[in-house]
Amino acid sequence: MRIGLFLLIGLIVLSCSTEEPNLVVNGQIRGLKKGTLYLERQQDTSWIPIDSMIINGESEFVLQAALTEPEVMMLRLDVANTKPQRLRFFGAQGMTTVNTSLKRFFYDAKITGSQQQELLNEFNSMIGQFNEKNLELIKSQLESANDSVKIQLIQKNLDQLMKRKYLYAINFAITNKSSQVAPYIALNEVFDANVKYLDTIYNSLPDSIAGSKYGTKLNSYIKELKKQGNNE
Repeated sequence: MRIGLFLLIGLIVLSCSTEEPNLVVNGQIRGLKKGTLYLERQQDTSWIPIDSMIINGESEFVLQAALTEPEVMMLRLDVANTKPQRLRFFGAQGMTTVNTSLKRFFYDAKITGSQQQELLNEFNSMIGQFNEKNLELIKSQLESANDSVKIQLIQKNLDQLMKRKYLYAINFAITNKSSQVAPYIALNEVFDANVKYLDTIYNSLPDSIAGSKYGTKLNSYIKELKKQGNNE
């Protein structure tokens, strides 16, 4: 079974062209016995399935898509009598491998493949640390309900942590301006930041990235903010 699966992956990759599938997503979902896995692409504000696989007994999977440029895609797992589980990744031409578990579909995910995904992994790892610290501070704040001085101090630390998180995201985007990850981060992580920071990110992008899917969206978003008078 596995030998046949890997042969299929190889044939798909070798036969890629601009009209045919050029992204192969393969991997394993530990603990999964039966369900349906969908590969989805975002269209406007909706996620549209472009490939699917019914899993019955085997936890390994292969899905494919045709991409014109790297973009964020989604794996959606549907299992009877449970809520759908979702996992986003940055797909690009070639192979992306996703290994995870049924029980912790999102949190156990190990994703390898595109250069964009490797950058996103690095970014998400640091953002995860910010989020953990944020939760710790919120917990301390709740436990200090009768100490107004301590609550104010914790709130100050929360505000400083949020600023550091935003600055990290902005600096990461600018440092990695030659990747589609840069405008994607601007649109999804710091979209509510001062528009001058979004401008700084966009203006740092080389033409190839500024004209990409997320570069174009970032430019339109900035123009809309300025049109609404949100210049600060």
